[in-house]
Amino acid sequence: MKISVVNGANLNLVGKREPKYYGSETLDTINQEIKAKADVLGVEVDFFQSNIEGEIINFIHNSNNTDCGGIILNAGAFTHYSYAIHDAITSVDIPVVEVHLSNIHKREEFRHKSVLSDACVGLVTGFGKYSYIMALEYLAAAKST
Repeated sequence: MKISVVNGANLNLVGKREPKYYGSETLDTINQEIKAKADVLGVEVDFFQSNIEGEIINFIHNSNNTDCGGIILNAGAFTHYSYAIHDAITSVDIPVVEVHLSNIHKREEFRHKSVLSDACVGLVTGFGKYSYIMALEYLAAAKST
């Protein structure tokens, strides 16, 4: 089974941008740890990052035509207003877990609302890179049952 890890706006700057919220590890380092965990779980992972909303939508749409068994999605700021990404999630038959490095409910008021959550099978927020690992473990276990 393959699981896609999709990162949205500004996540290419993780490790440099606001380490108070996002930590000091780069996205590449986090992806390496996700890959190592995927190897232990016996699943394949691929990674995609874009600051462009439409590219994320196209990636989600195209995942429906692949062997993708799940998507881990950190949409960044798109989380709070992108009904287009919401609709992309509901248009595919793939479980999507929404993740965030920081706890969006302990941040600025506008970050408290996710327009994606109700389209996803779950939400993991506030555990740093472990948010991705928890989502990966869930998707791997859900597909093996």
